[in-house]
Amino acid sequence: MNDDELRQRLQAGDPASDLPPADPAWVARLLEDTMNADLDEPADDGQHEQHELPESRETGTRNRSPLTWLVAAAAVLLAAVGVFALLGNDPESDNVPSAGPSAPASQPPTVTELTAPPPTSAKCLAPNAETLATAEVAFSATVESVAADVVTLAPDRFYAGEPTELVEVSSPPELMTALVGAVQFEEGRRYLVSANGGQVAVCGFSGPFSPALEALYVEAFPG
Repeated sequence: MNDDELRQRLQAGDPASDLPPADPAWVARLLEDTMNADLDEPADDGQHEQHELPESRETGTRNRSPLTWLVAAAAVLLAAVGVFALLGNDPESDNVPSAGPSAPASQPPTVTELTAPPPTSAKCLAPNAETLATAEVAFSATVESVAADVVTLAPDRFYAGEPTELVEVSSPPELMTALVGAVQFEEGRRYLVSANGGQVAVCGFSGPFSPALEALYVEAFPG
């Protein structure tokens, strides 16, 4: 534990931390008056003559009562608290506790970006595991939102490609309409999707989750 940590712990446990610092001159005067006062000396009733005897180091402390020492100890403690408060509240002190590092800002989610394929009149190839295995990206995901130019999916498994937290399929509205019609993207529904060259594969290689399509993906990506 270093000096700064010790100072912070003492300040946290100080019951007088909210009080203004005591005047050092007043504390010194109080301490001096307390040490010089003789609480055991009886009051002068006029019948006894007081005789002052010289006080030495040995005799000056011998006859003091426990109450005297208790008051003196309290004065010393009060002085220490005042000095500590002055040091702890000094704005120019190099040991003033500083705020800790701020919490790091939350990182944005990782995203796989895909596009819709252009419309084509070519005849579709029947889905098969051998062709599907060539896909650069393949995953299972649930659609979070469907907009005019982007479909956002939350993956739960990647069969191929680098896993990310989200997948966004974006394209001009006219191409997106064709893709949504081919794959039937619906919000809240789960899908199996594959892609090559950043474009979603259609013709049955991407579609709503089903045991038959899942078996095809498991066969194409056994790992």
